[in-house]
Amino acid sequence: MELCQWWRHIVVFLIHAWIPSCFAQTTPPVRSSPTPTPQAVEGPETLKFRLSGFPRKHNEGRIEVFYKGEWGTICDDDFSLANAHVLCRQLGFVSATGWTHSAKYGKGTGKIWLDNVQCSGSERSVSVCKSRGWGNSDCTHDEDAGVICKDERLPGYMDSNVIEVQVDENKVEEVRLRPVFTIATKRMPVTEGVVEVKNKEGWAQICDNGWTPKNSRVVCGMMGFPHEKKVNKNFYKHLRKRSSEAKSKVKVTAARLYAERQKNHFLVHSVACLGTEVHLAACPLEFNYDNATESCPGGMPAVVSCVPGPLYAQSTAMRKKLKMPSTMRLKGGAKYGEGRVEVLKGSEWGTICDDHWNLLSASVLCRELGFGSAKEALTGARMGQGLGPIHMNEVQCTGHERSLWNCRYKNITAEDCKHTEDASVRCNVPYMGYEKTVRLSGGRSQYEGRVEVRVGQRWGSVCSEGWTTKEAMVACRQLGLGFSMHAITETWYWDGSNVTEMVMSGVKCTGDEMSLSQCQHHRTVNCQKAAARFSAGVICSETASDLVLNATLVQQTTYIEDRPLHMLYCAAEEDCLSKSAAKANWPYGHRRLLRFSSQIHNIGRADFRPKAGRHSWVWHACHGHYHSMDIFTHYDLMSANGTKVAEGHKASFCLEDTDCDEGVSKRYECANFGEQGITVGCWDLYRHDIDCQWIDITDVKPGNYILQVVINPNFEVAESDFTNNAMKCNCKYDGHRIWVHNCHIGDAFSEEAEKKFEKYPGQLNNQIS
Repeated sequence: MELCQWWRHIVVFLIHAWIPSCFAQTTPPVRSSPTPTPQAVEGPETLKFRLSGFPRKHNEGRIEVFYKGEWGTICDDDFSLANAHVLCRQLGFVSATGWTHSAKYGKGTGKIWLDNVQCSGSERSVSVCKSRGWGNSDCTHDEDAGVICKDERLPGYMDSNVIEVQVDENKVEEVRLRPVFTIATKRMPVTEGVVEVKNKEGWAQICDNGWTPKNSRVVCGMMGFPHEKKVNKNFYKHLRKRSSEAKSKVKVTAARLYAERQKNHFLVHSVACLGTEVHLAACPLEFNYDNATESCPGGMPAVVSCVPGPLYAQSTAMRKKLKMPSTMRLKGGAKYGEGRVEVLKGSEWGTICDDHWNLLSASVLCRELGFGSAKEALTGARMGQGLGPIHMNEVQCTGHERSLWNCRYKNITAEDCKHTEDASVRCNVPYMGYEKTVRLSGGRSQYEGRVEVRVGQRWGSVCSEGWTTKEAMVACRQLGLGFSMHAITETWYWDGSNVTEMVMSGVKCTGDEMSLSQCQHHRTVNCQKAAARFSAGVICSETASDLVLNATLVQQTTYIEDRPLHMLYCAAEEDCLSKSAAKANWPYGHRRLLRFSSQIHNIGRADFRPKAGRHSWVWHACHGHYHSMDIFTHYDLMSANGTKVAEGHKASFCLEDTDCDEGVSKRYECANFGEQGITVGCWDLYRHDIDCQWIDITDVKPGNYILQVVINPNFEVAESDFTNNAMKCNCKYDGHRIWVHNCHIGDAFSEEAEKKFEKYPGQLNNQIS
């Protein structure tokens, strides 16, 4: 009888321990609400979430919930950004940037599952937020709520539109390396330390009994490092012993183990990774359910040491030793470690088709580039479309390869894939803490404001003298807010109640830096316009345009025309002729013009819009249109050594959509003072026979030259990639005819091929007309 009573107590205990875990929703990485108000749930339920409606992007839409075998919607009553945060995380995104009401993405069907939802923002699931209860609503589908999620996935989530929320109390959500020495906490990135995992009770350690290099490889990959290295366990055991002795003698030394400042709590006592996983949660784990502080007999907390990639090496010597690969690159991403995947085959850069593209293959690429494992393997040209050939298709890696070229893949033909299927990736990168040393103030949203930095122990603003798109790009990247849409030099129209004094001036960046502190700047502040209204500011955006010139069309359409002066009055008025034209005997004589067509594509992820608003566009009566940008392109003829011998001046006659890819609608048209711009997936065509579509070569002597066209040369408008804005061709001019050959975008070939490109054989393609 006593034995039965004992078993009954055990069963009751297990049921009480099991039931709460069954109802906990886990969606990484968030903390449980401190005072949740869960609604009654009848039993363990797997919820699904999806985004629907039209028109929308992949990270926005009407929020729909699958509950009790049926899809339904959520009413917008009492809806808030906090609700959107919870729902976006359940959809696998890191957070929300906004929400919509009144069925902006169209009316849903079926049940309205939730109404009057009120979340604090930290809940694991919308099911534990306050609401009227499942299926209890007084709304119609005219009130369906929508969410706009930040375009960044949580670790380990595949790019699926339907996210299943599995019930698993012990899912490992966050992992960190805690430095062993106190002094190491101040050095970034942290490359070595105690492995700690986070669960609902806080941070805990992993027992190192049976710990393998494969486990370390997974942890290092998550931390943004390509490789792991062996840890001297005897060293750590010795330090641990010394630390214990020091504590018993009430002495604190520099060698004291940072990890011993708190009592070890072993959440996990066994890890068995294969080494190819992108997250520790994907490895087989055994959790502790008993007295966790005593569950690592004879062992100690697992310690991992990682090897950083070239960009994050802590010494110059190590950076030189660790070289970036020359046959792989990422393009079009806002941050380091993300972008469209491009590979070099032969001497030409090309893309990868997204068929079978997954986290295993993406992780091989990320590690090859000096980053960690992949956070996301993106498909459908999510980082913009590439140019040129598509070199690889159906890439399938095991995860152990040292290079993507070692994986199985297919060579493809033009019929197999299009650039709308270009693969891209987001890699895990080391945490550097740069975002803590810059902030925005005064703006109307988190994406805009005056730029403020940490100098010494005080925050201050930045002088706007010399502040350009390049500096603004670095600031937005440092803040993790994407690209800079505008570099602001006068910030008087933003809230000035908390304006700080200027602490930085003379900032000059190349545009590739990780933080403003890496850019050149004055040692002491020197700003002629030091008033608060002249502080530097930015408006950031998660997406940007990307303009490229159709190089083949330039090569096919180039010719020489001798044009009478009496037909060039308008062109002269718009400064489209060389300086010697002013001394000509008008209207007699002619100018010799090198003419060609320009077809400028927007292959980015945002429309290309002129920086200036309509109110500041300039009317040109001679040609009968508004110019929205003073200089849209530079046309130059250069000698082999780079000296400019002739130039063309090309204002934006009118930015508009001449034509678009299939399925893309035109949005911009210049007629009747219409909006100007180039839509994503469209192009603006300037035909060879319109005014100013030329270079005046009247004074050029016969010889070999380089024809160069540069779009958006002054970086007036933000783009995701400025390296593809220049196009070059070889030219041979004999005084009567011109040969143009090997026209290509500036970054289309390898460095070696670029150095040799003048030696390519030419072809005769035009004569003087």
